Amino acid sequence: MSFTAPVKDMLFNLRHLADIDAIAQIPGFEEAGYDTAQAVLEECAKFNEGVVAPLNWEGDKAPSFWKDGHVTTTVGFKEAYQQYREGGWQGLQHPVDFGGQGLPKSIGSACGEILNAANLSFALCPLLTDGAIEALLTAASDDIKSVYLEKLISGEWTGTMNLTEPQAGSDLAAVRTRAEPQADGTYKIFGTKIYITYGEHDMAENIVHLVLARVQGAPEGVKGISLFVVPKFLVNADGSLGARNDVHCVSIEHKMGIKASPTAVLQYGDHGGAVGYLVGQENRGLEYMFIMMNAARFAVGVQGIAIAERAYQKAVQYARDRVQSRPVDGSLPSAGPIIHHPDVRRMLLTMRAFTEGCRAMSAVAAAAYDAAHAHPDAAVRQENQIFYEFLVPLVKGFSTEMSLEVTSLGVQVHGGMGFIEETGAAQYYRDAKILTIYEGTTAIQANDLVGRKTLRDGGQTAKGIAAQIARTEADLRAQGSAHALALAKRLEAARQGFLQVVDFLVAQGKTNPNATYAGSVPYLLLAGNLVAGWQMGRSLIAAEEALAKGEDSAFMQAKIATARFYGDHILSRVPGIAASITEGAEAVTEMALEAF
Repeated sequence: MSFTAPVKDMLFNLRHLADIDAIAQIPGFEEAGYDTAQAVLEECAKFNEGVVAPLNWEGDKAPSFWKDGHVTTTVGFKEAYQQYREGGWQGLQHPVDFGGQGLPKSIGSACGEILNAANLSFALCPLLTDGAIEALLTAASDDIKSVYLEKLISGEWTGTMNLTEPQAGSDLAAVRTRAEPQADGTYKIFGTKIYITYGEHDMAENIVHLVLARVQGAPEGVKGISLFVVPKFLVNADGSLGARNDVHCVSIEHKMGIKASPTAVLQYGDHGGAVGYLVGQENRGLEYMFIMMNAARFAVGVQGIAIAERAYQKAVQYARDRVQSRPVDGSLPSAGPIIHHPDVRRMLLTMRAFTEGCRAMSAVAAAAYDAAHAHPDAAVRQENQIFYEFLVPLVKGFSTEMSLEVTSLGVQVHGGMGFIEETGAAQYYRDAKILTIYEGTTAIQANDLVGRKTLRDGGQTAKGIAAQIARTEADLRAQGSAHALALAKRLEAARQGFLQVVDFLVAQGKTNPNATYAGSVPYLLLAGNLVAGWQMGRSLIAAEEALAKGEDSAFMQAKIATARFYGDHILSRVPGIAASITEGAEAVTEMALEAF
């Protein structure tokens, strides 16, 4: 099935929710207003619809493969990546000082969604490179920056993130890869890393691995981990590629989804030690890697939105084409397309509302990131940084969990045909599952939301966001339409449930941690639902105002209807989730372990 990028919805969010023209007032972003956003997104859509999207199904049928230490990607990937690189897409939101275009994240993340919706497996390579760029920009020496950044930003080289080891999954304190200091200031790296996305491939001439390892004599635990740049090929003084480094791919994983993305097992140091270069200071590697991880976590949340959009488009097309049964209202004289059936419409609207709500939330988060990093006023930067950091686990956790529900509904809309691989609906469902796992499972995101983002400041950030939501409720009531009043009612009930949970978590945080963390994932889902619903409330107001001006009536009416559906069918879940957290902790913890 062909893919159409949701450019119109993205531009709506950029104009009315993210306020792209206000971002364009920030020094450095002067050329990045609405007109620029429109031009970039339309060009991005054209490239991905025509070049990248057609490879998605092929990648699932004929994945990347490993042989004799080398990985060959799906036919067409290498050529598509060359066009991606030549188009300057890798450097879209990276600094002009190193050859990037310097556009804000608000535009970059929208382009990221288009790329991921076109082809999730393909998009993972640029995603990891973006994370490597962020980490080097923040923590690397000028010497390392001068060697690697321009090549990464141009896309000539790609980047990876090497954390996981066979015995060290999410518990990075168990990392055993070791780094031995050398007289010339380099290090020799020895160890095994697993689940390394695009750890080996044939699309770029060099791969720059960012590797967590322990220097000899370092403290135990996470405080003794350092970060190293370990290139596949060493780089000569003149910037040309030199000898092959001692890092080799010994296999790639066989996965249930994202099959075209090579997930590598990398072996370091089997032939004398891989040459590595220290990033920043020794024993601060986890701190630096978190820069990369946070960039990747936001990007994975965008992946959830992307795969949901792709599944929705396919389900709508099938529902329009599939003829089965006469509509229950008798509106057709005989069997008609299943899109006439109320439950099919309910499923499609659930898919659409979830996707649009999370897209709106991610757009607002990206705008906060831009202000946090570039606004001239320090107070504004700090305020936006706090807001962005609170939203990252929501964008990652809620958007990816919702993608499972949406892609599952996509299969359900297809009925039995959805269970048949040849229809393609199952691929989105299989691809989506990894999104709730990598870059930190939903529980890890939830623990971060509870511990660092809620308990640490006594719930003040959470309550500040609730106060902003209350103002949107007031705006909805002032709007006065039936749809606005209905959504205001749902938003108020959800906000009150959220505040009850925040108070519960703060009260129990120190005295009863099991009760607190028993509700951590439900709390994340509740908060994500609320913030997405809040943005749908803002969307409804903007759409009604635009409709009153006669702007694009079909789009605005659909936006209003989708927002109303979100309130009645998705936001309405929040009070029940709140009760399960505040009243259900004992039910989680009381069963004896031996009874499982």
